[in-house]
Parts: sequence; structure tokens; C-alpha cells
Amino acid sequence: MIVNESLCGLVGCATVRDGGAAMLDVVTEAAAVRRRARDGVMALHTSGAAPGFVQGNVAIVPAGDAVAFEAFCRANPRPCPILGVSRAGDPALPGLGVDIDIRTDLPRYRVYRDGALAEEVGDVRGVWRDDLMTFVLGCSFTFERALVRAGIPLRHVELGRNVAMYRTDIPLAEVGPFGGTMVVSMRPVAAGDVARAGAVTAAFPEQHGAPVHSGDPAAIGIADLGWPDYGDAVEVRDGEVPVFWACGVTSQAALERARLPFFMAHAPGSMLVTDWVHADA
Repeated sequence: MIVNESLCGLVGCATVRDGGAAMLDVVTEAAAVRRRARDGVMALHTSGAAPGFVQGNVAIVPAGDAVAFEAFCRANPRPCPILGVSRAGDPALPGLGVDIDIRTDLPRYRVYRDGALAEEVGDVRGVWRDDLMTFVLGCSFTFERALVRAGIPLRHVELGRNVAMYRTDIPLAEVGPFGGTMVVSMRPVAAGDVARAGAVTAAFPEQHGAPVHSGDPAAIGIADLGWPDYGDAVEVRDGEVPVFWACGVTSQAALERARLPFFMAHAPGSMLVTDWVHADA
């Protein structure tokens, strides 16, 4: 888990996420990404943004549903690793970054009513409530730079696209109204690099860790890689293997399934970029 709170000034500082948690007294690229999102000029997804900084999926739920939702996340740590939880009604997350305002600092948000998507918006100040609690969950975007540094290219990053995400038939542990099946992200990897990709990402347990599957997508209930449920399709070329990692959008799917009267979440790919840097990224 993340351990030290940032103590820098209003623009932001970075804390090394390495167990020792040393402080870097510098203005962060992550804070600049959040400012661009707040100003409405950030791209629709954050893949490739602020390399090395920890990114997070976001789920915003009423306090009355928070205990069961937190228990669900803790029962399913691969897709839903908890990085931080806010106080009810408080849009700040000081443990993850200075000056974070969760109502404005993502590129896009999804607003759900009765389990159905009602709208996608650039900020949620107009629908914010005093009983809302924010959960920030680990995201695989955090380990992408480590893959590239290891000589494993990422086609969606090279093309400027969002990562491809798919619903699967991998069952989740159920807690209260929350359950269903796992959502995964997919990256094509050269056949000879699959084991190395797994080893690299295993160093990021709070960002989904090693892959949950590689090879035949039908084995985990995916009918057609050309039609992702979220994000953008990318080609899997000859000599490549589709590799699948647990994905934090699982939390969003579980919230939909629970048919809560109201909740909010990041638009898939539009993450919170925190001030934390990962020692292995």
C-alpha cells in the first residue's frame, strides 16, 4: 500500500513508491496532467501521460455503499487493488497528491443512475454530494514505461490510442450486491517476450501485477479481439500473443451490476494521475 503523504506546496511533489518512500521536492509532471484535466485541455485518456507516476482507476460511491464496496475490492485485489479512499464529501486525496480535486482532475467521468450510464462529462462538480466517497484503485498504465524500458513495445501507446479492455467470464468473489466477472486489458506481445512481460509486471502488485492470461481469448470468454468492450482495438500481428492483465474497470462493471441508484467513475482510460512515482516504473 501507499505509505507517506505528500507534504509539498500547492503545485505538488513526488514521493517514491518503493517501500522506503523518499520525498522528491520537485513540481511533478503528474500535477501538470491534473491541471490540464481541470482546465479541460487534457486528452481523453492518460495512457503514456506522466511516465513513472502511479495512475489510478476511480470509483465514487455513496457512503452507505462504501463498506460493502471496499470489502468487495479487498476480496478481489488483482483487479481492484485499493490505493486510497477519501473521507465522505471530501474531494481531496492528500495521501495521493497535493491539490487533488477529484471532481475536476480526470479527463472524463461517467455518471450512473440506477446502474445505467446517464452521461459522460468533463467534471462532476454539478452532481457532487456530501455523502460521496472516492476509491482510487491501481492501474496498469503505471507499469507501461517499465515494459517499454524492457524492450517490450506497446502498440496502443505508439498509436496514441487507449488500451483495449474486455469483459471476461473469470468470476469474482461476491460481497453484498457486488460481484460479476473480471474486466481485463490486452496488449499484444511478441511470443518470445511473454514470460519477460509477466516478470516485469509482477513487480507492480498494486497495479494488477502479472497477467491473468495469455493466448486464446476464447478461453476467458472473449469472442472477438476486434471489438473491445472499452477502449480502442489494436492489431495482434503474426508472431504476437495477446496478453491480458486484470483491469480496474472491473470495479465499474461491478457497480453497474449492483444497480446503485447513483455512482460515478472514471471514463475507461481517463485515470487519476497521482504524485506517487513507482521505483520500478
